[in-house]
Amino acid sequence: MNKNRSQGFTLIELLVVIAIIGVLSAVVLASMNTARSKGQDAAIQSDITGIKTQAEIYRTDNSMYSSGLAADTTGCTTADTLFADATIAKQIAAADEVNGTAGVVTCNVSEDGTAYAVAAQLVANTSAYFCVDSTGTATTTTTALATSPVATACP
Repeated sequence: MNKNRSQGFTLIELLVVIAIIGVLSAVVLASMNTARSKGQDAAIQSDITGIKTQAEIYRTDNSMYSSGLAADTTGCTTADTLFADATIAKQIAAADEVNGTAGVVTCNVSEDGTAYAVAAQLVANTSAYFCVDSTGTATTTTTALATSPVATACP
């Protein structure tokens, strides 16, 4: 019997195990990025849907979505519109922050204050937008909200 036989793993066995662990971790990390993007999209949709609810509260308190506008208007910081409301402004900022790029939210309101639309670019598919409007629509679309002429309904 050979009593001097060494115990343990060979170098090749250890390298194979390390390679397998590396491949598995790459697969897990790739799926984590997809899950993260989908989570960011869900957060954007939640923020924009919250605007729909707050817009109706604003309209109830002010009888319309805007006042004193000379024309249909685009802009998420326009004075005398629902977008100047502090709660709505926070939700717009939150959607921008989740996306990581300022200005990915488009806000439009009609001159007579009877209609509005808000759309935000999504993260997982940057050619997709989540849009809500004064008709109660909440939808994902591949068409951006028009700003010229100003669209006050989701595409």
